[in-house]
Amino acid sequence: MKRVVLTVMLLCCAMAFAQQQPPKPPAHGGEVLDRQLKLIESEFVPAAEAMPADKYDFAPTQGEFKGVRTFAKQVKHVAATNYNIAAGLLGEKPPVDLGKGEDGPENLKSKEEIVKFLKDSFAYAHKAVGTINEKNLVEMIPGPFGGKSSRMAAANIMIWHSFDHYGQMAVYLRMNSIIPPASRQQQ
Repeated sequence: MKRVVLTVMLLCCAMAFAQQQPPKPPAHGGEVLDRQLKLIESEFVPAAEAMPADKYDFAPTQGEFKGVRTFAKQVKHVAATNYNIAAGLLGEKPPVDLGKGEDGPENLKSKEEIVKFLKDSFAYAHKAVGTINEKNLVEMIPGPFGGKSSRMAAANIMIWHSFDHYGQMAVYLRMNSIIPPASRQQQ
């Protein structure tokens, strides 16, 4: 009986130890970038989903908010930028209509259409970042906003740009009495 208990305890300890192993180190810089992209996607998409459909046209009006993007335009802007930068990384034209200007396609109106556009943009961004490796990490490509850029810099812009707008969306959510999903996990 003692052997059975000891064996079960050892198995439990081994399983606990195996689950506590740190994640495998990235193989190359492209993997580092993809992990960062997954991180912002894991916060940005749930934030876009958390805003009720009837609040997608919300934009702050109190204080110095004249002319800011609505919540919907924030989401579409990030998605359009993801597509634009990812297309540059892949050396191709964006696979979807990005609309005119920086706010994404005007024909996307419903929350469902906008969230789908966002999710598809992250899938395309992962495809593009997946092409980055140690050999082409610093290769120069046409920059997303003109000039030249390294692949690493372009991917980095896509990531920090999304984080920048996530911060704005978190404020919009809180102004509508919604705690951003990423903040709920910490409470």
